[in-house]
Order: sequence, then C-alpha cells, then structure tokens
Amino acid sequence: MDGKASAAHNYLEHMLFDGSVKPTKLPLSLLEAITNNFSDDHEIGRGGFAVVHKGTIVNGMIAVKKLYNTLDMHEKKFIQEVQCLMKVRHKNIVRFLGYCADTQGEMTDYEGKSVLAEVRNRLLCFEFVPNESLCEHITDASCGLEWRVRYQLIKGICEGLHYLHENHIVHLDLKPGNILLDNNMVPKIADFGLSRCFDENQSRDITSKLIGSMGYIAPEFYNGQITFKLDMYSLGVIVMEILTGQKGYSMVDKVLESWRNRLEIPQRDIFTSSTIMC
Repeated sequence: MDGKASAAHNYLEHMLFDGSVKPTKLPLSLLEAITNNFSDDHEIGRGGFAVVHKGTIVNGMIAVKKLYNTLDMHEKKFIQEVQCLMKVRHKNIVRFLGYCADTQGEMTDYEGKSVLAEVRNRLLCFEFVPNESLCEHITDASCGLEWRVRYQLIKGICEGLHYLHENHIVHLDLKPGNILLDNNMVPKIADFGLSRCFDENQSRDITSKLIGSMGYIAPEFYNGQITFKLDMYSLGVIVMEILTGQKGYSMVDKVLESWRNRLEIPQRDIFTSSTIMC
C-alpha cells in the first residue's frame, strides 16, 4: 500500500469511529488492497450496474461498490449519485464513506493492433451492514417476528424516506432489496443509483426512460412523471409486505388474516380492534 493509500486507510479507520467525519475521495490502490484486488472471496453481492465487495480494514469492514466498466457507463449519473450521497446523513440511511474516480490509459489488443484504451474505475464506499437486506426477511417464516420488530422496521424506513424528501431527494428504487438491516434490525435505505436530487423549489421532473423495479413502481410513473409520490407508492407496497410476510398482497384483509393467525386472535376481535383504531 503506497503512502497516499496508507493515509486514506487511516482516515477510513477514523471515520468508522466518528460519525461527524465527512466522506472523502479514496485512492484505487487502497480499495484494491482492502478487497484483495476485488477477489471473488470478498464479493457480497452484485446487480445490473455494479458488484459489491467487502473491504477489510484494521478495526472493521466497509462495503465497496464497483460500477461495471461498460461503454454506456454514464459519468453524469455517477456524479449525481455522489452528489446525492454527500448530502445525506441519517441513522436509517446507509452511511456514505467515500468515492473513487480513477481513469488510466492501458495498452490492449484491438483488431490485431495495440491501442491505448481508457480504463475507468468508479467506486462508492459505504458502511458495512451485516444482516442482509429486508428482502431476505420477507417470507412466510418472518411471521415469527414480533409486532414490535415489524413496527420498528416500518418506522425506520419511513423516517429515512422522510429525511430524503426533506432534502429534496427522490430515491426511485425503493424496495426490500435496497433496505439493509444491521445487527439490531435497524433498517437503512441503500442504493441511490437511480435517485434524483431536486432543486429547493422543485417538486417534479420528467423522464422518457422507465426505471425502478417491477412491483414497486407507481402507475403514474409510466407517464414519465417523477415526483416524491413515487417513493410513497413503493413504501406502501413494502409496508404491506412487512405486515403479511409475503410478496404481492395488497388487500387489507390479507394483512388482518396473517396477523390473526399469528396472534391466534378471534377474527371478530381483530376486526373490532382495527375498526376502533380507524
């Protein structure tokens, strides 16, 4: 590890113990060192745009998200994501630690000739959240979770999303797979690759490209309208899934039936309770 990487390593160590330290630019050599050159053994997940590796430092671990080096890698999109992440700091949002934007020339063969190719590395670093995503916990078996845990999950997600909207950020890909859980089952919203940062007085935008995840996309998004309401629709779907422990249900009676079976409460009592609450 070179001197620059060593200094950045010490800074990362400091960040893990001091939540007030701001995200910073990190050298590629450091990220290569702590992930064993992005080895398969350190891989903890991958998606359509990036692969995530676990980075090991002296007093802890971090998550290193490496974007695929493809021809359609959008520099503007990467910059927008970094700008959004720089603005957020909340207990229910995965903490952003830093970024790497490294571009180097590399000799390679192309059609039988040696050419100088531009190799871009774009990486994002976050706190390591050990308890997988909410997606792994929304199953029939998750009905065993106490109501207190479910309530705290819903409350935490709502607080994190409220914070984003207060800071004029639309997430646009809110789903269980993008909500990570720590050892205390505290939810943390992650993956801002599709997010939009609005200006202070802006409340909507227009897009011609359909983005997001099926099942969590609001119907009005098909008209190209981007508003904060899109996240609220996704949140509603997630809440129903947390309550039922199953995907795809959207009816209140399914929620009541699930909890009546879980708590072994007579049906008339649970309907009476829900009526009183309303």
